[in-house]
Amino acid sequence: MVEIRSLTYRYPDSARNALDGITLTIPGGAFVALMGANGSGKSTLARCVNGLLRPLSGEVLVDGNSPADREGSRAGGPGVGMVFQNPHAQITSLTVERELAFGLQNLRVDPPEFRLRIEEHLASSGLGHRRTASPRSLSAGEQQRLALASVLATRPAHLILDEATSLLSPASRAGLLRAVRDDRKARGTTVLLVTQFAAEALEADRLIVLREGRVSHDGAPSELFASAGEMASLGVRVPLRWEAGLRE
Repeated sequence: MVEIRSLTYRYPDSARNALDGITLTIPGGAFVALMGANGSGKSTLARCVNGLLRPLSGEVLVDGNSPADREGSRAGGPGVGMVFQNPHAQITSLTVERELAFGLQNLRVDPPEFRLRIEEHLASSGLGHRRTASPRSLSAGEQQRLALASVLATRPAHLILDEATSLLSPASRAGLLRAVRDDRKARGTTVLLVTQFAAEALEADRLIVLREGRVSHDGAPSELFASAGEMASLGVRVPLRWEAGLRE
């Protein structure tokens, strides 16, 4: 479970809060989409949940532990895995296989399990034939599949996708989300999907919309998109079948 209590965050060079008193609870195994205009606080919230940013006030608890406290996070279990918009931000190894191994080595996974996971995720990502290739030689879609596979190999209890599909082709986006769905079905992973695409948000159980660092809307995606004009005013793209209502 992810518990966010009166969370406030301000960047050091800013005069206003990027997040302003957010309170949310995300049950374990939920699939939640997060949308909002640029600057609404989506990525900041994701980074607070992942522990990359420490709240100015309030708190974030992931399965009872603060993700910003690395020792506490490790003690609490598999924790949070995150895939960023640009795979270059998180791919560091010289070969595809070594990239998959990196997180497992940090977790000190036992050798037999270590090898099983590498082979499993080489296969599931469709990159088995590129195991010795440099990640820099992969296409954008392949790089993002590698970034996702490297995170999933560590078996996180909670997965954050921070606009991880925004730079991809429609086919690559679909493939990435299919891998996320498969992992969630197999392991009950909690998913927080930061996205610009309404079609992706419709796959979620719940849609949270941010506006200027606060929760503006929180509900079922289909119900929120029915208020097409209101969603558009918040910088949220609505699905095509609701766009007619904006033109009437």
